[in-house]
Amino acid sequence: MPDKSAPDRPWVMRTYAGHSSAAESNALYRKNLAKGQTGLSVAFDLPTQTGYDPDHVLSRGEVGKVGVPIPHLGTMRRLFQDIPLGEMNTSMTINATAMWLLAMYQVAAEEQGVEPAHDLLGVQRHLVNPPVVLPP
Repeated sequence: MPDKSAPDRPWVMRTYAGHSSAAESNALYRKNLAKGQTGLSVAFDLPTQTGYDPDHVLSRGEVGKVGVPIPHLGTMRRLFQDIPLGEMNTSMTINATAMWLLAMYQVAAEEQGVEPAHDLLGVQRHLVNPPVVLPP
């Protein structure tokens, strides 16, 4: 039976967000966190979700449209700049590139001083069906 005297844990409040660039998405995340959001849910663009570089021909017209483009570690660092990842509950809806994106997230967190074996256990990874990429 639950302990009735213990307070309930508050819900994690997240907005599924990411757009245009790592810098713009970072500004949106920090604004939402300042307004009381308690976690992050990262939306990646289709080229990132399917493993294409932003300058690949199949990425044309899709970069930054439905999420943030993260082609390398530098953009992952920029995405989470000034956001304390050790205190964050982060959700990433990713599929084929899950291991690669999670590895970059872990490095960005480690560079902030986060111990991955302990503090990154709150990261949620949702594997979904791969998106369909239609030629331009």
